[in-house]
Amino acid sequence: MKNDDKPKKAKTGGLLQHLAAAPEALFKGVFLQQYGAICFRYIGNEDQIEILLITSRDSRRWVIPKGWPIKKKKPFETAATEAFEEAGVEGSARKKPIGRYTYLKEFGPDVVSPCIVDLFEIEVVALADDFKECGERVLAWVPPDEAARRVRELELKSLLVSFRPHRPKPEMKLRRRGGGG
Repeated sequence: MKNDDKPKKAKTGGLLQHLAAAPEALFKGVFLQQYGAICFRYIGNEDQIEILLITSRDSRRWVIPKGWPIKKKKPFETAATEAFEEAGVEGSARKKPIGRYTYLKEFGPDVVSPCIVDLFEIEVVALADDFKECGERVLAWVPPDEAARRVRELELKSLLVSFRPHRPKPEMKLRRRGGGG
């Protein structure tokens, strides 16, 4: 059998193979920081939601919008900026993170580094027609359980399947009692 006739090995466990070859990458104590957005919209009578997933530019796997810290921007502002640049998301971001997950970021064929992604909730009110990475990614609105099924990172799966948007507390209205005094 010639080399050309041999079955090609599938790229199985790519990140795990990189990690197994250089386990010190996890134990250096150096985790890179990113900020991400769980972008959602209400559907129907606002009793159900859909979550926006996008494809990564390189591997085309399903991910959420995320990116590196931006100078002079707060973490929630960075998450909102990334969501706009990557998916055209317009909406309001919650200022406090709703969770975090870790993953191994591939920087090259033999270079991986662990990353921590703090997540911020963004209620999407519109999607822009023109944004920085327009045409470079596929966007999909899916229910939370489908979003969890599509992403690769286990911690992110858990966060997505259990995601419930934070609803602001309703304002208390005081009623004046009628009648004289």
